[in-house]
Amino acid sequence: MTMDHGQGYAYMERSGFRGDGVGRRRRLPAGLRAPVEARAWKEFGYTLLSLPIGITAFVFAVTMLSLGAGLLITFIGIPVLAAALAGCRGFGALERTRARALLDLDISAPEPLRPRARGAFSVIGAVLKSGASWRHVLYSLLLMPWSVFSFVVAVAFWSYGWVMLTYPLWFWFFPLYGGQGGIQLYGDDNHRIYLDNPFEIGVTAATGLLVTLAAPWILRALTTVDRVLVAGLLGPSRLASRVVELESDRGVVVDTAAADLRRIERDLHDGAQARLVALAMDLGLAKEKLTEDPEAAARMVDEAHGEVKIALQELRDLARGIHPAVLTDRGLDAALSALAARCTVPVQVEVDLAARPAAAIEGIAYFTVSELLQNISKHSRATQGSVDVWRSDDRLMLQVIDNGAGGADVSAGSGLAGLAERLDAVDGILVVDSPQGGPTAITAELPWRQS
Repeated sequence: MTMDHGQGYAYMERSGFRGDGVGRRRRLPAGLRAPVEARAWKEFGYTLLSLPIGITAFVFAVTMLSLGAGLLITFIGIPVLAAALAGCRGFGALERTRARALLDLDISAPEPLRPRARGAFSVIGAVLKSGASWRHVLYSLLLMPWSVFSFVVAVAFWSYGWVMLTYPLWFWFFPLYGGQGGIQLYGDDNHRIYLDNPFEIGVTAATGLLVTLAAPWILRALTTVDRVLVAGLLGPSRLASRVVELESDRGVVVDTAAADLRRIERDLHDGAQARLVALAMDLGLAKEKLTEDPEAAARMVDEAHGEVKIALQELRDLARGIHPAVLTDRGLDAALSALAARCTVPVQVEVDLAARPAAAIEGIAYFTVSELLQNISKHSRATQGSVDVWRSDDRLMLQVIDNGAGGADVSAGSGLAGLAERLDAVDGILVVDSPQGGPTAITAELPWRQS
């Protein structure tokens, strides 16, 4: 995958290829396949069903709202309005199911009602106060006029196209049973024009072919409006979606922090702490032997000195895993260069940043590159790699490339999946382009925040 510093990254799927990398050739181009593909017929069926459903929803919404508004002078009007909104939410559930089945549009249900207390009055109040309920009402009112328009356009193009395209197969019906030479193109009291000779029949079929080929794309344009209506009015609001996303990201952050604390505790317990305990015991023995056997005591002190050096190195490595001093002092360029120097394959580092990002973003970028370089060392079988870092508008871009065997997959449950979750927790993105046989290009995108 090619990255451009001015544009960020472009993630493009390979057209006509399966996930296993085997090429899939199409016998016909998309324009010729469209009229007979399942998608066109499903969208046509969706448009046909929209008319009766739209009329029903419109009549229900207008009737119930009018009745409820008229009865507001009495207590009965409030529950009638609530019933109107609840019924429209029911129509919304039907529409989401229909869009999922026929348009392949998977829209989540809106935020559920949250009555403050038990009882019918609390439920009625929750229904009336819910913004999602009123969006469902708006959808019920808009669906009918739009469904009438889309129904007329879709049926006209679809039926006329196929009728004219197949005209050479059934034009014999007119002279045999209709008493005329063919389809009447023009007629008055003195003159009539019929499409009855081979040339006119051929032109009619050719025109029908053009209309038939255009009909699926017109249907696609019509159902695009339906997709916008369903997604915008029947799904969760942006605020509710953002709250759910933040709750999920908070869980990931908490789990990640807990895992890091457990790792630090384990490393201290199994590494430096164990060595320091052994060191204390060795120095105690050396102290006892100092007067009896000075030479043995000296050897034990010398061994203890070596253990101290090893323990200090382990503590340095542990501190580097928490937050390296070189990153704090000198920034990403020097820190990533140090990481590249420890990689088992030659890695070229290029950092193009006019300023330093916020410390938190800088730390996430560092540990992202660190994990990706560890993957290169352990799994890639590469002979060279590169790390590029740049800023694109309000995003910090990282790209790590190697010429290894490829096959890296986020969905395989590897360390890349955990890395993607960590980036997602801060509104970041991880894109992996790693075909079998390589090369592998992994791109991370983080929000830019100034330090």
